[in-house]
Amino acid sequence: MSDFSEEFRMPKGCPNCGNHMMKVSQAKSPDDQVYCTSCNTEVCAWEEAERILAETPRSESEQLIEDVMNNKKPSEEDY
Repeated sequence: MSDFSEEFRMPKGCPNCGNHMMKVSQAKSPDDQVYCTSCNTEVCAWEEAERILAETPRSESEQLIEDVMNNKKPSEEDY
C-alpha cells in the first residue's frame, strides 16, 4: 500500500499474526481493503472494518487503547 494510507487499531486482531494495527487507503471507500501493518495480510474490506469497529463490545481498557491509537476523543456515553 502506498504512503496514502491511514493506520488504525482494530478490536479484532489479524488472523495471521494477531496484530491489532491495520492500514487502509485514506479514501476509505467501502471496497478498499484493510491490511495488517505487521505482516501485510489482507484482513477485510473497509466496510466490514467499520462495522467491526462500531459493533464489537470492548472492555474499558480496550476502548481507551483504541481511542488513543485512533486519535479519537472518548465520549462520555462510552463510559
